[in-house]
Amino acid sequence: MGLSAVLIFICVFAVVALLAIALTSDASEKAKQVHATLDSALATDRPEEGEQLVNLRKNDLLSSIPWLNRKLLQIELAPRVQTLLYQADLKWSTGSLLVRCGFVFVVIAILADWRFGSLLMALPIGLLLGLTPLWWVFHKRGKRLDTFQEGLSEALDLMVSALRAGHSLVAAMGSVARECADPIGCEFKSCFEEQNYGLEMKTALDNLINRVPLQDLRIVATAIMIQKESGGNLAEVLDKTSHVIRERFRLKREVAVHTAQGRTTGWVLIVLPFVLGTALYFVNPKMISMLWTTPLGLKMLYVTSGMLVIGALMIRHIVNLDI
Repeated sequence: MGLSAVLIFICVFAVVALLAIALTSDASEKAKQVHATLDSALATDRPEEGEQLVNLRKNDLLSSIPWLNRKLLQIELAPRVQTLLYQADLKWSTGSLLVRCGFVFVVIAILADWRFGSLLMALPIGLLLGLTPLWWVFHKRGKRLDTFQEGLSEALDLMVSALRAGHSLVAAMGSVARECADPIGCEFKSCFEEQNYGLEMKTALDNLINRVPLQDLRIVATAIMIQKESGGNLAEVLDKTSHVIRERFRLKREVAVHTAQGRTTGWVLIVLPFVLGTALYFVNPKMISMLWTTPLGLKMLYVTSGMLVIGALMIRHIVNLDI
C-alpha cells in the first residue's frame, strides 16, 4: 500500500504541475499578444514598428508545454514520432502522446499493485498497457495507409484522364486533390501546393513519399521521374502503373485469404493464456496467485512471457509475405 500511495502522489503531482505550467504558458502568451496589439495600435508614429518580419517557416509544435517542447526538439526520436502522428491523422503532439502513455502506465501499475500486491507483477503489466496509446497510433496509421493504397489506382486513372484531355501533370495532380477523398485528396493537395510554391517535382514527390511510405506510391513516383528524364507518353506510363498496382493489390488480397487461418491461429495462441489465466483467477485465485507470489512462479511467468513473444513474432514473420 505504501508503493500505491507514492505512485498516486507522483501521478497527481505530475498532472497538476503539467496543467499549471500549460495554463501559465497560455496566459503569458495571451498577455504578450495583447501587449503587441496595443503597441501596434498606439505607437504608429515610430518607424521601427512599421517593419515587421513575417516568418513563413513551418514550425512543428511537439508539445504545448514550453520546456517539454524544447526537450523534445533536442531528441531525434521526437520528429519520427510526430511523423507517425501525422500519418495516423491524429491531432496529438509528441508531448501529449508521452503524457498519455505515462498516465496509463501509472494508473495501471497502481491498480495492479493494489490488486496483486506485487511490484514485480505490477510494473510489467503497467508497462505493457501503458503502450496502448502508441498501439492506437500505429493502428490508425495502418488503416489510413490501407485506405490510401485502395484508392491510389482510381486516383491514377483520374490523372490519366486529365493528361489525355491535354492537362499538365501539375494540373492532373490538382484535379486529384479536388476530386478524390481523403487521405488521397489532402496528400496530393500538399504535393500540388508545394509545386505551386516553387519546389521541384522530385522534391515534392519525395516529400509525398515521406508522408505516405507505400511501395505503390514509390512506383508511381519512380515512373513519373523516369518519364521526366527520358520522355515518352506519361498517360500511358501511369496507365500501366495503375494496372501494376491493381495486380499487386489483388495478389495481396489473395495472400491474405490463404494466410487467414495462420493469423487466426496466432491470435488464439496469444490470447488464450490471458483468457485462461483470468478464468482461473476468478475460479481459484489462491492457486493462480502462486505465479506472482513465489520465486518459482515468477520465473515460470517470465519464461512463459518471453516464449509467448517469440512465438508471436515467428507466426507474424510466417504469415506476412512481402509482395
